Amino acid sequence: MKEKTNIRHLFSSAAERNTFLKICAPMVRYSKYESVSLLEPFRAKRLVSMPRLILLFHCSRLEFRNLVRSYGTDLAFTSMIMADSFCQSEKARLNEFTTNEDDTPLIAQFAANNTIDFLSASEMVYPYVDGVDLNCGCPQRWAMAEGYGSALLKTPELIADMLGTVRRNMPSTFSVSVKVRLLSSSDQKHTIDMCRQLEATGITFLTVHGRTAPEMTKVPVHKDALQEIKQSIAIPMVANGDIFTLADAEQMYSQTKCDGVMAARGILSNPALFAGYRSTPVECVKRWMDICQQADTDITYQCMHHHFSFMTESLLAKRLRYELNSLPKEKHKVYEFIRTHLPLDGVVDEGNGGKQYPEKTSCTYSEQKYRERTATRSKNSRAADGYDPEASEGNFFQSKRVELDETAAAQNGEDSVDGVDFMDGGSLLFDE
Repeated sequence: MKEKTNIRHLFSSAAERNTFLKICAPMVRYSKYESVSLLEPFRAKRLVSMPRLILLFHCSRLEFRNLVRSYGTDLAFTSMIMADSFCQSEKARLNEFTTNEDDTPLIAQFAANNTIDFLSASEMVYPYVDGVDLNCGCPQRWAMAEGYGSALLKTPELIADMLGTVRRNMPSTFSVSVKVRLLSSSDQKHTIDMCRQLEATGITFLTVHGRTAPEMTKVPVHKDALQEIKQSIAIPMVANGDIFTLADAEQMYSQTKCDGVMAARGILSNPALFAGYRSTPVECVKRWMDICQQADTDITYQCMHHHFSFMTESLLAKRLRYELNSLPKEKHKVYEFIRTHLPLDGVVDEGNGGKQYPEKTSCTYSEQKYRERTATRSKNSRAADGYDPEASEGNFFQSKRVELDETAAAQNGEDSVDGVDFMDGGSLLFDE
């Protein structure tokens, strides 16, 4: 078991120093692929019936957490993990969660729509993290259709039951938290009532994204609402939304009196945000390359490449960004391109550059309690036909089978940036 960091003490220490915790949000981004070889394993299991598949690639994975911590991040979250998949599938666990001895303070965020999945996933990940968080903010249509994310805001009693159950079954020093959105952009009575109801479950802190679920990222965050909520609860509150510079974070803290500020889109484009850089410094790109090369096969091409794409937006001309996004899917090609077009050789990194990170922890999990709980479910439940961790990837893969025709793409706000299809707002699984 990893040595634990007490999250409650982190907030107390920051308050004593009249400052706030700087937090890296749970982030996942969609990417479109049409590779037959990539889809073949899923087609074999009848999980894919269309030629185009939306896959999730983790942005808040271990290597990126290493990077942002070297630039002043106090607390990091894992990517949003589907709790049912984490419980059901060893394959999903290997894909969705990695850590090492230095990976602390760390909170694992789960998407769950029932107590059994959330409790069981929390118990399984407990040896390797400092807390768990329940996602009640994701505004994705697929998530809401299946009762995840923002859909849970309609049933605060279910959220309270999930949080309360985990709180009662975990050590008091282990953090249990939740991320929510505003229920209204004008009247905060119902949001405050909900936050107080969740506070009463004994959670360590709560994060509030300053928009409602239907509001797009172009709508400014409602800081007055965040301030009102903070004044209405006693536990620490983390504010989230529109944090692109350290000055933005400081202004959020000053106006709302929050206890922590969470950055998502901003820290994805500029991992050095909390160190005070207004845009990504070249040394940060070099540091990311060092981390990726050290990780070797532990980091996928997609994750490595996507972070290079985001963090070089301010460093490369549009033509070069297009070229970067059009490279063959080979890591050495990307490294060569970055070295050619950015002055990495002249960078003197006196901070964390060249640091050797501990090896990835070999995590082991016990499914016994999960099996016992699911055995009592009705025959119509997904676990009633038997549990086979080798045969099932869980809803993590199945729920992401989204066919994007032109109409759906337009509804999702799909856009093309420098030759690569990304989807802002609708496709960003962090709650901005």
